[in-house]
Order: sequence, then C-alpha cells, then structure tokens
Amino acid sequence: MRKKKRVFAFIDSQNLNLGVRSQGWVLDFERFYKFLRDKYKVKEAFLFIGYLEGNEGLYTYLQKSGYICVFKPTLKIKKGKKVMVKGNVDAELVLHTMIEYKKYDKAIIVSGDGDFHCLVEYLEKKGKLGKIIAPSKKYSSLLRKFGAHIVKIELFKKKVRLDPKRKK
Repeated sequence: MRKKKRVFAFIDSQNLNLGVRSQGWVLDFERFYKFLRDKYKVKEAFLFIGYLEGNEGLYTYLQKSGYICVFKPTLKIKKGKKVMVKGNVDAELVLHTMIEYKKYDKAIIVSGDGDFHCLVEYLEKKGKLGKIIAPSKKYSSLLRKFGAHIVKIELFKKKVRLDPKRKK
C-alpha cells in the first residue's frame, strides 16, 4: 500500500489578501482552507500574518477555519501624517517551511513574492515543491522559471471568493 503524501501550505497572508483585492474581489479564508484541503490534500496550512491588537476576532476565525496562525509583531511607521502598519512575514514563512521540512512531502507556497525565490528553488531541488499559488495576475519574474508549479488563484476564484451576502 502506498503511503499518502503529506502536503503543507505556507501562506503569506498579506500577499494573498492584497493580491485578490487588486483584482476586485475578497477571499473567503474558510472556503480557501477547504479548497486547499480538498484539491491539494493539504494537512497543515500555516498562515503568516502581522499581529494587530484589536483583530483577535479575525485571528479566532482564521484558527477555527483550520489555519495555524504564525504571528509577526507589527511596527507603526509614520509617513507624514499617515501611520502605516508594517508586518513583513517573509522570514517567518521561510523559517517555518524549514522547521517543518521533515514533516511534509510537498509544500505549497501561497505568494507571488520574489523574496521566496531561494526557498522555492531549494524545495524544487529537493523534490518537495508542490504548487506556488499566485494571488494576483502579476507575480515576481524571479518565480517564472517555476512556471510548471504556478497556479493563479483566479482559476478557482468562484470556489474561494467571499460571497458579498455572507457576513463574517
């Protein structure tokens, strides 16, 4: 009997959220988790997200939806009169992908960010790269050479889009 492959997903939440919004729609994170589980047989889905006080309801929703949330402390940066919140999760995503390395057979990376080029290249070399789910039509040219692994999220938009009538 053949052993089932263990598939883990590593998700850059900011890249995912901004990517789908740039296309004029909103992701239903609960439906996206179910999609990953059903389509790609994902056993663990790590969602990397900046932590903001006051968003505890969102974090609870994400965890109840099935995600393992990995929080990054955020910084408030003042630019003129605007205050921007910065919580880059790239290092955490790479680190956790490697911490979990022996526990999965294939990794799905959800991001179109070229900062993950070295991680994607390493996973491919080791035979552990499953898919790269690109959250927007545009993704880094550094990832183009992995085209056989890239799937654009718009292909399954109907399955993972937030129904505007459904309240969260």
